[in-house]
Amino acid sequence: MGSIQEQAPVKKLMQLNFFDMACAGSHMPYGQWKEPGDMAQFKDRLEYYQWLAQLAEKGKIISIFFADVYGGHDVYGGNMDVMLKGGSNVGVIDPVTIVAAMAAVTKSVSFGITGSTSYIAPYILARTWSSLDHVTRGRIGWNVVTSYSESAAKAMGKDRVPPSHERYEAAEEYLDLTYQLWEKSWEDGAAVWGSKEQPDTVYDPKKVHKIEFNGKYHKCSAYHQTHPSPQRTPVIFQAGASKFGIEFAGRHAEGIYTDMQDRPSLLAHTKAVREAAARNGRNPADIKFFAAVTPFIGRTLEEAQEKYHRAKKNMNGEVSLAKFSAYSGVDMSQYPLDEPFVFDGNTTSSNIITGVVNSMKAMFDKFDGPVTPRMFGEKMSLSGFAPVGTPEMVADAFEEQFNETDIDGFNIVYVSNPGSYEDVVELLVPELQRRGLMWQDYAVPGGTFRENIHSKPGERFLALDHPGAKYRKTQNSAANSHEVTASSA
Repeated sequence: MGSIQEQAPVKKLMQLNFFDMACAGSHMPYGQWKEPGDMAQFKDRLEYYQWLAQLAEKGKIISIFFADVYGGHDVYGGNMDVMLKGGSNVGVIDPVTIVAAMAAVTKSVSFGITGSTSYIAPYILARTWSSLDHVTRGRIGWNVVTSYSESAAKAMGKDRVPPSHERYEAAEEYLDLTYQLWEKSWEDGAAVWGSKEQPDTVYDPKKVHKIEFNGKYHKCSAYHQTHPSPQRTPVIFQAGASKFGIEFAGRHAEGIYTDMQDRPSLLAHTKAVREAAARNGRNPADIKFFAAVTPFIGRTLEEAQEKYHRAKKNMNGEVSLAKFSAYSGVDMSQYPLDEPFVFDGNTTSSNIITGVVNSMKAMFDKFDGPVTPRMFGEKMSLSGFAPVGTPEMVADAFEEQFNETDIDGFNIVYVSNPGSYEDVVELLVPELQRRGLMWQDYAVPGGTFRENIHSKPGERFLALDHPGAKYRKTQNSAANSHEVTASSA
């Protein structure tokens, strides 16, 4: 006599992501290029990125996310002098140019690339990301940004940055168009390659369709020139924390990068986005959150503390102020560096990074007594979730944050390069694996980004409740005109 046994719920495993920018200089760790042996000056070479990809795969890191910047940060003092002298967010190369080489030396680690809906034509972005999805065998994500900075607008020949609501309205159209190019233009089975029924045909014209799109912001009349890639649509990431960004994420995002600094704000953000997903008829659990973390890991507590103190010695607080000026629209150079000031979180510009401004306001409020810009900048240089300790101590901090904030993993912000990345792979990952918090191997070795982020073999395409999926004529997650194998080409 049989009985039905209830299955225990599957334990959610922590996923780790490496965070970098393709710039010959520093990205987040301002001033750390001064550390002997730092690799900042070599970040315009393929060898660096191939090394990073292989290290990430060794540590079973799910993906490497590349931030990007157009035009530079020139709000502080009205120029880029501090950013250039500090070597931060300058000397930037296009991450699109390096990912294929990174994929060539790996099998499973994926790559998230930032692309602007304001400055890249939808047709061009669709073709580029389809191409990358092909050559990486499905290991590509798109971090969707609408681009907030005046310097980027001027670099692109624009007179102004549209207000946030207008940028997101245009981005809605943009994604609708790219979904149609990726999902609708080519049906499953369009690739024939001389079948018995059509011996002289490569692609069946009846299954390839011209997209006619006539929107307020975007227009297109074209066939998608690239045949369906392993995922069709890349994994969609987003980082916006404004009310428009949250609603946009609820409709479209499969992954969220967040740099919320304190636990209550982080939990509130995950809750807001998941509620937005539910309002849009999506499964809220399908959105994966990666929270920023800057770990200092040593084999002993003393070693970890020494790494922290070296980083503090190298930091450049004025670069932090310049970066914050770009994010907030507030020129911090107007305040004397060593005189008290007050930051109340209010800005005069609507084109800001809301999450960063809110996080910095929370950080400011934690100071005890008067605050000077110099103190504020130094605090920003090593702010946020930055546990210091042995692998066991840092794993404790990761586990607590993971369990209490409804996130799905962490976005590793390096300080020392290569040290920070190597410490995560060599010291932290084994401890997380020992505790059963992190996978021993990729959920789908050699699989696509979407399969691994959801830990579901065969789930290469958008979920059926995602707005882009409605354009796919054959809505069958096991079917595609391009079959992917894990074998080498």
